[in-house]
Amino acid sequence: MRTFVSKLRPTPAQAAIFIETVETCRHLSNHALSERTTAYQERGDSIGFARQCASLPALKIQSPYLKRVHSQVLQDVLHRVDRAFQAFFRRVKAGKKPGYPRFKGRGWYDSFTSPQWGNGAKLEGGRLILSKIGALRLHNDRPLEGTPKTCTIVRNADGWYARIACDVAPSPLPPTGKAVGIDVGLESVATLSNGVQIANPRSYRAAERTLKQAQRRLSRRVKGSNRRRKAHELLAKAHLKVQRARQDFAHKTARTLVNEYDHIAVEKLNIRGMARNHPLAKSISDAGWGLFLSILIAKAASAGRVVVEGNPAGTSQVCAQCGESVPKRLAVRWHSCPYCGCELHRDHNAALNILKRGGGAAFGEALPMGGPKNREPHGL
Repeated sequence: MRTFVSKLRPTPAQAAIFIETVETCRHLSNHALSERTTAYQERGDSIGFARQCASLPALKIQSPYLKRVHSQVLQDVLHRVDRAFQAFFRRVKAGKKPGYPRFKGRGWYDSFTSPQWGNGAKLEGGRLILSKIGALRLHNDRPLEGTPKTCTIVRNADGWYARIACDVAPSPLPPTGKAVGIDVGLESVATLSNGVQIANPRSYRAAERTLKQAQRRLSRRVKGSNRRRKAHELLAKAHLKVQRARQDFAHKTARTLVNEYDHIAVEKLNIRGMARNHPLAKSISDAGWGLFLSILIAKAASAGRVVVEGNPAGTSQVCAQCGESVPKRLAVRWHSCPYCGCELHRDHNAALNILKRGGGAAFGEALPMGGPKNREPHGL
């Protein structure tokens, strides 16, 4: 599945319908959540998706707003509630923090979905046709590929977008016969087993001053005023710019790696656990390791490449050449092995160990030899 995102150009009347549709979906979601909670607390009864779907015709009689929204969109709202409860019960059974589904306040529901392409959403003459909304102009960055399946309308800080999910056939790339290990970090966002270091763009840090100014401006505005609403929009746009910069970097870097290597070994990291109560939590979140790795895995699957996740424990403390343990503090950035004389950057050493654990030896990857010649700084 591949999602194609296009910015919509709705008229003022269509934008008003979008806002009304989102609010109607939000109220229906809260009603479905309340119905399930009340039924269980008062009668011990569990209400599922099918029963709530069957009650939609009666709800339409009570609320005229529901009649203005396509029936498939309303059913998808109930699907979302059902998936939220399924995830809740799955976490309970697994012994994790359950996280009971929450009610959505104003501004916390920003999308609606037509789950069947052709029934409520379709493309005609270069325009997106949405049932009960009309024909919308859209800005296409690239044409759709494959078979469209669903269409989701999303409200971002800078307008409305259409996300069309398509079933696209994989397009395998020709084999290169090369493998690489990747060690993610903060000094460099990624270090490859061939010594190449990919610089950390630090998108949030670069925009931190602008974000702080926008946040202070918002905090000074009176709640409920138009000036506060405008300040909120400016802050949201600033955060959106950071998010898109991080996504753009991750997509381009992942594409380069997938084009060049057949076999990619990465670390299996608990990023959420690492960022919790960590002195470098902001920098870890800014690096976007999880986003980068998820995009890398998706692109590799489409291109017929193999991505192997390995255990990251001790990759920086074990010599990649002789396998001996060489303990070092995090502040020590250079690996010097007293047993075999291997000299290289600690992240390069970790990337080589990750490659070995991920089966890179099958590709005949050479390990570095010891000696002072490897003290030269690696390429950025």
